[in-house]
Amino acid sequence: MKINRRSFGAIAAAMSTIASGAAAARVPSRSMHKLIKPPRLRRGDVVGLIAPGGYTNDAAIEKAVRNIEALGFKVKPGAYLREVFGNYAGSSQQRLADLHAMFADPEVKAIWPIRGGSGCISLLSGLDYALIRRNPKVLIGYSDITALHLAIFKQTGLVTFHGPVASSTLTHYATQHMMAVLTEPQVTYTIPMSLENAERAAQEPHFGIHTFTHGEATGPLIGGNLSMVAALAGTPYAADITNSILFLEDVNEAPYRIDRWMTQLDLAGGFASAAALVVGICQNCGPEHEDVSLTLERTLALHLHPLVIPAVSGYSIGHIRNQCTLPMGVRATLDTHAQTITLLEAAVS
Repeated sequence: MKINRRSFGAIAAAMSTIASGAAAARVPSRSMHKLIKPPRLRRGDVVGLIAPGGYTNDAAIEKAVRNIEALGFKVKPGAYLREVFGNYAGSSQQRLADLHAMFADPEVKAIWPIRGGSGCISLLSGLDYALIRRNPKVLIGYSDITALHLAIFKQTGLVTFHGPVASSTLTHYATQHMMAVLTEPQVTYTIPMSLENAERAAQEPHFGIHTFTHGEATGPLIGGNLSMVAALAGTPYAADITNSILFLEDVNEAPYRIDRWMTQLDLAGGFASAAALVVGICQNCGPEHEDVSLTLERTLALHLHPLVIPAVSGYSIGHIRNQCTLPMGVRATLDTHAQTITLLEAAVS
């Protein structure tokens, strides 16, 4: 059969459509699995203490143990908790071994990383997602732990929790909302923003809430540390922000890097496709050594001001003491007038 330019174009278009459909079938829009909720925590439960990212020390371990026991839980430290490999808490194999051991141990009911730091992204291709799916448990943390949250949710459907790490300084606000989400299954639960953070805004403006676009929006919660969410864009573990309430935060980053990562995410998924965009409190994210630089506030405005979806900054999320705990994948409603996030279903079973 002779193929002219027009028929070749039609064949190419058809092949492109088939390829696009095949790609869509390979890459799920959200998680590849039905939402799995871990069992609720109860007083006396055993909590596995691990370091899947950055290395730790005895002082931090002692603080983490005090935190866990003060909440009424028992501590089981990981076998490699004290390992050091560069700035990581042991090799990738050692950190994976601790994470897998905690998921496999029937005595352990929750897994609480002692800190974030760096290194979690190197574990994602080696994680035993089938093991995790068979043994759903609470996993809570923030910062570099974002990589584990996004990958585990995408590959298993397990609800994990963006909240304090085990060595955090736990305030009343942080403890109240963390324990409510982890121990008390409720049909709805409303999380207000921290009054203490609002009071700090008088001296530190980035603690203040700024609403770029008012409104209410409903969707599954997804997000975490901005640099990690951006790093996973285009990978099998990327956050799907379409129709989601996307929350982002970072720490110790110059505005130009915040701008770069926000731009990357917008190019990769499109902020306009989200149900809402919530930026937390970004600590120490002012200009560094540049002679001329945008402020953090102006940098965020570049990305949030043009949006027609509800868009806010300064919410109680991030590298701060008064932070709330948000369950990944759980449906919620953002109300910018009330300055609340309301969970529309229990996050634990």
